[in-house]
Amino acid sequence: MRAHMTTLLSVLVAMLAVAVAGLVVVLVAGRRAGRAGATGQPVTGVTTTKQVQLSGPSADRRPASDAASARVPTDRASAARAATAASEAAEATAAAAENRQIAAELMHAAELEALSVRRAAESDAKALRRDAELAASSTALEARRSAEAEASTLKEDVRELRADLERREHRLAEREERLDAEQRRVEQRDRELAELDAGVARKRAELDDVAEERRLILERTAGLNAAEAKAQLVKEIENQGKREAAILLRDLEAQAREEGEQRARRIVTLAIQRIATEQTAESVVSVLHLPTDDMKGRIIGREGRNIRAFESVTGVNLIIDDTPEAVLLSCFDPVRREVGRLTLEKLVLDGRIHPNRIEEVYARSKVEIDQLCVRAGEEALLDVGIADMHPEVIALLGRLRYRTSYGQNVLKHLTESAHIAAMMAAELGLNVPLVKRCTVLHDLGKALTHEVEGSHAMVGAEIARKYGECEDVVHAIEAHHNEVEVRTVEAVLTQAADGISGGRPGARRESLESYVKRLARIEEIAAAKPGVEKVFAMQAGREVRVMVLPDQVDDIQAHVLARDIAKQIEEELTYPGQIRITVVRESRAMEIAH
Repeated sequence: MRAHMTTLLSVLVAMLAVAVAGLVVVLVAGRRAGRAGATGQPVTGVTTTKQVQLSGPSADRRPASDAASARVPTDRASAARAATAASEAAEATAAAAENRQIAAELMHAAELEALSVRRAAESDAKALRRDAELAASSTALEARRSAEAEASTLKEDVRELRADLERREHRLAEREERLDAEQRRVEQRDRELAELDAGVARKRAELDDVAEERRLILERTAGLNAAEAKAQLVKEIENQGKREAAILLRDLEAQAREEGEQRARRIVTLAIQRIATEQTAESVVSVLHLPTDDMKGRIIGREGRNIRAFESVTGVNLIIDDTPEAVLLSCFDPVRREVGRLTLEKLVLDGRIHPNRIEEVYARSKVEIDQLCVRAGEEALLDVGIADMHPEVIALLGRLRYRTSYGQNVLKHLTESAHIAAMMAAELGLNVPLVKRCTVLHDLGKALTHEVEGSHAMVGAEIARKYGECEDVVHAIEAHHNEVEVRTVEAVLTQAADGISGGRPGARRESLESYVKRLARIEEIAAAKPGVEKVFAMQAGREVRVMVLPDQVDDIQAHVLARDIAKQIEEELTYPGQIRITVVRESRAMEIAH
């Protein structure tokens, strides 16, 4: 509001300044016109646009000769100029009068304008004052109303708080009254209970007296005191309970035995019916077909050096007879026989057959067979549905692919046993993956029977424990031949599955296992002697070749070693015919020409 009033005042002052300036201009113009009329000077004003130049000092500067000659015309000119000046003065006077009239009109108009502006300013100021007064009064009214509303709200809050306090005081007073009444009732009940306790104690004492009197009467009547009667009663009850328990136990055992035999017979029969694996009798002889019969001469070599080198490096007996385009490889160790077969096959395909080449191809074939063993182990685990297994355990399982037990392939026996045990575990509601793991690893020790002392069950348990198998699996392995007392159901199922897989008709052959055990024992006897590097049982166990270290065994010790081995074999083993022991001591010298 104050800014609006300031703006109006500024406008008013500006208009007054304009009016005063116009008035001053008019007055100055009038004064100049008056002075011009009186002195005969040219008149310039507001309304005159014509300027008259009068004679001045320049006329006086004319030469004197001219003044004399022009004096008469000058008088006439002077009269004419005077007349012209008079007429101009009259015009100037008229113009001045007109200017004064215009100035008066302008003054009047300015006064009217100033009056109207002042009145407008006064009316605006009054309006602004009224607006300010109205705004102030409305603001004061609103403030008063809000203060009154707030005061009323506070009064209402105070009134509600006071009412709430009164209600709370009333409730507290009522609660105190109820608590007092409850306390009085509790005290009354305590007094009644005390009286009842006293009455019960009196009744109990009276009952004790009566019971004691009855006991004395019974003792006199029965001739026994209370302790003797109690002991006799307890003894009779105990004998009766034992007799009834024995009868019940006998019935339960008979029922459980009958039901258990029926269920076990059903489970085993079902497992045998569901398992359907083919059985192939293993042989200790492998046949390698040759492209031509001329290859036999290259295999034998000059003076038989190639065949001797092949047999000494691989430990496999090579039989070359009249069979067309075929040679036989004989060895009781199937892994060694397979390495020899693969070595001879590569040599035949390559065509270069000599002792150094035989050693090179044998090394590569051995690595390849190791890879095949790992692959066989992985396939067996995939067949039984086991995914997590230590890589070393997988490699040992794969080696069992080339092992037999009484003519039965050990790796196939493990997978077959795992499937049978899984079926029985599913029927009994047991942990099927754990039972599979126990059964597929129970003959793991057979992969190292020739390398580690001890039974294959204990060796397999140590291997499983070494590579992180759980105790249930380890116990099932070590207990599957009852070398350790069976403690878990998984071990029992492992034994049952092992017996079912090996006891099926045509699954095993006793003679082959005995033969393999005899050859293995022959090699163990020879390998146990000091200075022995390699031992190979050949010719179906009729010949044993012992490779010794030349720096530890001389020629005389080689003869003694052969006699000691033959004597120990005679004392420990039973065999048909004779066994020839050959001790080979070979020294090699090698140099490379650059």
